[in-house]
Amino acid sequence: MSKRDPYEVLGVRRNASAEEIKKAYRKQAIKFHPDKNPGDDAAENKFKESASAYEILSNQEKKAHFDRFGHSGPGMGAGGFGGGGMNMDDIFSQFGDIFGGGFGGGFQGGGGGRRTMKGSNLRVRLKLTLAEIANGAEKKIKVTKLVRGKGSEYARCSTCGGSGQVRRVQSTFLGQMQTVATCPACHGAGETVSKRAPGSDAQGLVREEVVVPIKMPAGVEEGMQLNVSGMGNDAPAGGIPGDLLVVIEEEKHPELRRDGQNLHHEVFINMADAALGSKIEVPLVTGKAKVTIEPGTQTNHTLRLKGKGLPSLNHHGQGDLFVHVAVWTPTNLSKDEKATLEKLRTSPGFQPKPTSKDKGFFERVKEMFGN
Repeated sequence: MSKRDPYEVLGVRRNASAEEIKKAYRKQAIKFHPDKNPGDDAAENKFKESASAYEILSNQEKKAHFDRFGHSGPGMGAGGFGGGGMNMDDIFSQFGDIFGGGFGGGFQGGGGGRRTMKGSNLRVRLKLTLAEIANGAEKKIKVTKLVRGKGSEYARCSTCGGSGQVRRVQSTFLGQMQTVATCPACHGAGETVSKRAPGSDAQGLVREEVVVPIKMPAGVEEGMQLNVSGMGNDAPAGGIPGDLLVVIEEEKHPELRRDGQNLHHEVFINMADAALGSKIEVPLVTGKAKVTIEPGTQTNHTLRLKGKGLPSLNHHGQGDLFVHVAVWTPTNLSKDEKATLEKLRTSPGFQPKPTSKDKGFFERVKEMFGN
């Protein structure tokens, strides 16, 4: 399925309320429902597309993730948020209750069967240094998760006979339809716990501390979330485990400030170095670089070190390092130093002679705001 903007698919504003989103999805689902459009592949695709859009916008976490990164952000692809591969069973089992029983989990033609249970996701925060962000890093994260207890046993559910669903026929505004609801006894798993391992919960799960190795790509940013598939909590009754959601935290660098892919560094030089020129060292993410201060350098002058910033997460080039130069005016002068400056105060070479290259405060403000 194509990855259209979910707001566009449901026809709602980006600041639409949860109730408005729900109503918009209900309207679309009724319009394109397979029972109203038998044999119409285009309508079925619209039905699935609407469900995929609602899957994102009805979940605050997925909605916020999409608003920030769109479909191309980490975790938005296959197996992540808004996966376009939803089938009819997925749609009916997840969103059937939105219609108040009118649309159940298994319409005629919608399919049915035992539901595969999935364990809950885990969320952890991971701090990375600027060097680790620049180069990528392999980390090991210690998490406490639910795992199937040794000795826990499961048996076929007596309520649904192992199908995970209970069926019934209902009369709705679309006519008489067979609906399928998740089994209340096994919650769709088709199995229930027949024997619990020592220390396990009602689902036969116990808490265990595990170490999860993960590989962080270069170029991640503060607040990004990466999915480690299958490393969340186990599911009972032979289901599949949830995911481990890793939220990135960026450690503050003592000398460099990040702005997207670019880095910034502020350096102070004395009046003599500004007037006569000099060579100074500036920090890089790894190591240092020597840069030349040209004679007559003014305060607020900026040097650009191309390609010395951070890589793009999507491999779209490398950022730059901007070195902002400030001329330090001394505040505690000795008697001799004051005498020397008094002699130079009226010297022609010390008189301000700004040129067109020397931008004043208002020019810098204009550049900053793009006016």
